[in-house]
Amino acid sequence: MSESKRTDQSGLPFHKGLLHPRYLVTWVGLGIMALVSLLPASIRHKLGGAIGDYLFRNHKKRRSVVEANLKQVFPDITIDALAEKVQSHLQWYGRGLIDYSVFFFGRKKHFSKKVTIVGESLLQKAKQAKQPVVLLLAHSVMLEFAAVALSVGNYSCFGSYKTSKNPVVDWMIARSRCRFVDFVVSREQGLRPLIRGIQSGHIMVFLPDEDLGLDNSVFAPLFGREKATLTTPARLVKMGKAKAVVGFVAFDKKSGQYQLRLSELPESYPEADVTLNAATMNEALEQLILQSPEQYMWTMKWFKTVGPEEASFY
Repeated sequence: MSESKRTDQSGLPFHKGLLHPRYLVTWVGLGIMALVSLLPASIRHKLGGAIGDYLFRNHKKRRSVVEANLKQVFPDITIDALAEKVQSHLQWYGRGLIDYSVFFFGRKKHFSKKVTIVGESLLQKAKQAKQPVVLLLAHSVMLEFAAVALSVGNYSCFGSYKTSKNPVVDWMIARSRCRFVDFVVSREQGLRPLIRGIQSGHIMVFLPDEDLGLDNSVFAPLFGREKATLTTPARLVKMGKAKAVVGFVAFDKKSGQYQLRLSELPESYPEADVTLNAATMNEALEQLILQSPEQYMWTMKWFKTVGPEEASFY
């Protein structure tokens, strides 16, 4: 599929409004990222670590969110150990930001030896059985490299996106994703395009762990605390007659690769009990997150929705 056709399918074609002077800083930033993409990973990650150290020292609001989340995961942690984990995460957060440069501008052939899929047999078996797959991907700092790994492995896939306040960033992310996936679908379009995509044989990449309130969500445990958990993943799997696989992307220092790590959900998933489905998914995501907890997106407010008798977690 050509680059132009994929960009059109993203629903975000380039238009003159993106060149408005108000977006000059964004375009300059993208130009800098294009240059950064030429650097080796070791230097990029040193820069990213420095960004993380800066955030640790100076961004109290972001640091406090990370601290609150990690206290939940490690309730008996000492103050010094917590500070160490917070700083380690923010360093990885900075590396993830820096590595958007290669996601945006890196040549596709550059990735052939830079990505790998751990647990790929799950996808191979589904492909041989001509069974659709829904990949429930956790928010890690390197999550964009899931699509890269699937593309290098010759798997057809698609995903969804939500718009931000900056249309240039939206266009750039959609354009970059469409270098590796067959198409992307806006969340505002609802479930029907997603179901059609699943039934067409493409692997659907869906991010299931964001706290979006209690609309289409139920409370289910994650790291020992009740979390507003989407019921949409189970519905997509059921309506698409698909196999459910959970995933997490982490950068492995030893191999120098971005690893898409996969694990399957029980054959009984999804069941009639929506709360049980949410708990089953969260438990599977937990196990993957704990393999590289420093690379999970702890900057997000995973537990912002609370019950009527609970105080705000943040």
